[in-house]
Amino acid sequence: MLSTYAPAIVFVVLGAVIGIAFTVLNGVLGRARPSVAKSDPYESGMPSEIKQGFRFGISFYLVAMLFLLFDIEVLFLYPIAVQLRAFGTFALVETIVFIALLTVALIYVWRRGALTWK
Repeated sequence: MLSTYAPAIVFVVLGAVIGIAFTVLNGVLGRARPSVAKSDPYESGMPSEIKQGFRFGISFYLVAMLFLLFDIEVLFLYPIAVQLRAFGTFALVETIVFIALLTVALIYVWRRGALTWK
């Protein structure tokens, strides 16, 4: 039984050893040269002009949570799409109902103004 898992165990151990070795070598051989430019906030290839105490509005978090919610719900459609023939017509009807409910939820959120950036 252990012989069937041996390649996986060797792979995990080898990956951990290489990862730890590179981390240790980076700490030993890499020179730390701190500077003001390196400590400045940097985001998306542009120097950040946002001060440290800046707070994002609630709309940012609301849009992010809605994105995650709809993204994860759509992810549930993938297994059904792969095995739709095995599940039959019932799964197709249930998938259509699920998509309709997602559409109604999206329209509701859109009409409430949750997707408008303020």
